[in-house]
Amino acid sequence: MSKSKKRMPTWFGPLMALVLLSIALSFVSSSFLTLDNWMNILRQASINSCVALGMLMVLLTGGIDLSVGPMVALTSCTMGVMMMNGITNPLILILAALAVGICCGGINGLLFTKLKLPHPFVSTMGSRMVYRGLALLITGSAPIAGFSKAITFAGSANIGFFPVCFLLVIIIFVIAGIFLGQTPLGRKIYSVGGNKEAARLSGINVFGTLNFVYIMSGVMCAIAGIIMVGRVGTATPLAGETFDMDDIAACVIGGASFLGGKGTVQGTLIGAVLIAIIRNGLNLLGAQTDMQYIVIGCVIILAVLVDVIRGNAEITSRRKSRAKTQLEKKDEE
Repeated sequence: MSKSKKRMPTWFGPLMALVLLSIALSFVSSSFLTLDNWMNILRQASINSCVALGMLMVLLTGGIDLSVGPMVALTSCTMGVMMMNGITNPLILILAALAVGICCGGINGLLFTKLKLPHPFVSTMGSRMVYRGLALLITGSAPIAGFSKAITFAGSANIGFFPVCFLLVIIIFVIAGIFLGQTPLGRKIYSVGGNKEAARLSGINVFGTLNFVYIMSGVMCAIAGIIMVGRVGTATPLAGETFDMDDIAACVIGGASFLGGKGTVQGTLIGAVLIAIIRNGLNLLGAQTDMQYIVIGCVIILAVLVDVIRGNAEITSRRKSRAKTQLEKKDEE
C-alpha cells in the first residue's frame, strides 16, 4: 500500500512568518510584545481583515476589486451624512451603510457580467474613482465626527482587554469558513475560479456567482466602514487609500491565487494580521511614511512572486504525476 503524503495547509507558511516576524520585532522594540500593543494590532487588523475577506471571495473567482477603499469611505460617509441630517437611530445608520455596500458591490458585478467589460480590473478601477468622488461630494470633502456610542461601540469597545471589533472579525471568518467549505454556493465559488467554462457546462450560474462575490465584497467593506467609524471616531471621504493593496497582499500571502480557485479564510486572516504587524512594527521603529510604502510594496511584490512560484510548482507537480501515471499504465500493459 502506498502512503499518501500529507500536505501542509497553505496558511502554515504565513503563520510561521507571522511568528518569526513577531519574535524579530520583540528584540528590536521593547514595546512590541506588550498587551496594549497587541490589542492595538488586532484593532488595526480588524478593518483590513473584513475587506480582505470580501477580496478573497472575489479572488477565488479569478477576479479583483480595486474599489474596496472608496467603498469603505462611502459607506462610512453615508452614515455620517445621515447623522448630520438628523437620522441618529444606530440600526438605521448601520442598515444604510450595508445597503450602500450591497449597491456598490452589485454595480461592480454588473459592470463585469452584464456590460461585458473585458476584466474586473477595468470595471473596478472606474468604480473606484466614482465611489471616491461620491464620498467627497456628499461630505463636501470634509470629515464628519460626532457619532453616538452605539455606533462607535463595534470599533472602540473592549470585552475585558479584548477588542470587540476583532471578536466580530473572528465570528465573521468562522461563518465565512463554513460557508465557503460546507455549502453548495461556497463550492460553486471555487469551481467558477477553477474553470469558468467547466463550471458553466456543469450547470453553475457563473454570472450569478460572480455578482454574489462582488456584492459580498461590498458588504464586507460596509462592515469595515462601520468598524472604522468606531475606531477613529470620524467618517473620512479619503479613507482607505491603501486598502486594496493591503488586502490583495493579505489574501495572496494567505495562499490565494490571482488565477482563482485557491484560498482559505484562515490564510487570509493570518495575512491581514501579518500586514498589521508589519505596519505596527514600522511605526514602533519610527519609520517614515515613505519607507512604510516601500516596505509594504516589497511585501506585495514578494507575495505575488510566491504566488507565481507556487503556481509553477503545482503545474510541474501535476505534469510529473500524469507522467508517472502513464508509465504505470504502460508497465501494467
